[in-house]
Amino acid sequence: MLGEMIAQGSGKRNVRRILSTEPVMVEVSFEGKGQLLGVDAAEIGTYTSTIRSDGTIYGGGEGVLMTAEGDSLTWKGTGVGTFGERGAVSYRGAICYHSASPKFSRLNTVAGVFEFDVDEAGNTQSKVWEWK
Repeated sequence: MLGEMIAQGSGKRNVRRILSTEPVMVEVSFEGKGQLLGVDAAEIGTYTSTIRSDGTIYGGGEGVLMTAEGDSLTWKGTGVGTFGERGAVSYRGAICYHSASPKFSRLNTVAGVFEFDVDEAGNTQSKVWEWK
């Protein structure tokens, strides 16, 4: 069952590079801003995506969120995706967090489920809910 929304953000894909052509594997980096547990934060992340034989995408990534006050949190996630029109991509998956910050340490025992969408221009939108 989904619980509260714990994070949401928007940003921009900044780098893509091919890691392999057999199968096609792409590395993508992005950065953005959003909120984590209601606290403003900046985020940077990198994920790899493999295009599977049926045209769907499997990927995994990791990143860090940082607040203006110096609190930070890392994440690792995995998910599946589909291609949309003109190069858009939509992913759904699971994410786990780690933080030494008292503001975010409760997330050390939380599994989240996420939506991560990238439009044709490389703009990203993400939402994460607590999985109860």
